[in-house]
Amino acid sequence: MSGDVMDDYRRLADAVAAQIASGRLRPGDRLPPQRQFARRHRIAGSTAARVYGELIRRGLAVGEVGRGTFIRAAAPPSEPALAEPARARVDLELNFSVPPEQPALLAQSLDGMLRPDVLAGALAPMGAAGTSAMREAAAAMLSRPGWSPDPGHLRLAGNGRQAIAAALAALAPAGDRVGVEELTYPLVKGIAARLGIRLVPLAMDECGVLPEAIRSAGPLRAVYLQPTLHNPLGVTMPERRRSEIADALRDLGIYAVEDGIYTFLRDDGPAPLAAFAPDHVIVVDSLSKRVAPGLTVGFAVTPEVIGDRVASALRSGGWTAPRFAVEAATRWLTDGTVTALQELKRRDAVARQRLVREHLAEFAVDADPRAFHCWWRLPEPWRADTFVAAAARRGIAVTPGAAFTVVTAQAPNAVRLALSAPPIGTLAAALETLAALAGSAPDDAEIE
Repeated sequence: MSGDVMDDYRRLADAVAAQIASGRLRPGDRLPPQRQFARRHRIAGSTAARVYGELIRRGLAVGEVGRGTFIRAAAPPSEPALAEPARARVDLELNFSVPPEQPALLAQSLDGMLRPDVLAGALAPMGAAGTSAMREAAAAMLSRPGWSPDPGHLRLAGNGRQAIAAALAALAPAGDRVGVEELTYPLVKGIAARLGIRLVPLAMDECGVLPEAIRSAGPLRAVYLQPTLHNPLGVTMPERRRSEIADALRDLGIYAVEDGIYTFLRDDGPAPLAAFAPDHVIVVDSLSKRVAPGLTVGFAVTPEVIGDRVASALRSGGWTAPRFAVEAATRWLTDGTVTALQELKRRDAVARQRLVREHLAEFAVDADPRAFHCWWRLPEPWRADTFVAAAARRGIAVTPGAAFTVVTAQAPNAVRLALSAPPIGTLAAALETLAALAGSAPDDAEIE
């Protein structure tokens, strides 16, 4: 690229930025199509594309597939996607359910750990294999019709994210490509960036990721998938699709990292992908959603041939579970506490989804009636960025669709609502507020 062309597109990007700063271009305004912009400024179409790309890179605009390029509501947050909101009164970003009965249930199991002799053992170091008692208890918890993991194939991490990181580190060297659903768990993007892994978005339909998308993606080392209660869409992949994905994994000779973090909310769900391709799937899960994120353990159920590689990644990454958490979790698993909490949270999820259907009935919302989140495709003329900003001014934190995309320029005009954190009465009031907001015009929403 010549110096003149570089100066042209940057100078034009500066001019648009100045219009945004002066208020001539307002949040939510649609920029003209690139061809029209090029004619107006007497530049090549490729230069116009670079101008728009530069505005997106600076965080001043956001591209939406099939819709155009729009001025952002504000500069991108300095905190990572899904970071805990600092000022919001109602958190609809993070999913962590705390039923009123939970603290007392957990405390009963921990009483016995406070004896000095027991505590001394619980503070000792421990490797990635954990304890045999924990492996047996975790294998029983993870078992589902059609699939029972071998306790000897379990490795323990500090949480689910660390289990994902260890699995990806074991499978994909830096610079290699890993396929993910075109809308994926946001923190996987951060994990991949730190590991030097390139993520490849894979097309989806109403059943989940398409097998042909995996086959046609080019060389992949692995794929990361959420087959049950997908985050953010709430989709559960049917058995036939799981079988087709398993065939693709075998034919290509690659592994899948199957994230099962929400499977406990669907006790009637299909067998995991691992049941269809046991030699090609690592199942990752944790107690973060079943119990609590503050004292949790992550699990990686691996094919025997790569178990040592995952264990090595856990050790080298500093991701092994602390023994105190393992001992506490073993008690919760064996005395029925986790089983009781799972049932409480299933009922809670159903009640919260009922509120979504009540308050957002007139809108395009995708959700499983048993999930702790929903995907809201916003009505015209709202844009995700401006809606998130307007909700934040009302003390409600929601997550824009861009947080779930690998390619920011392909961000859908949607938001995800995480439903489990606020008290249910607070959630109902927040949904009522958001419904009224979505029913108003963005200009009206600016009036305080």
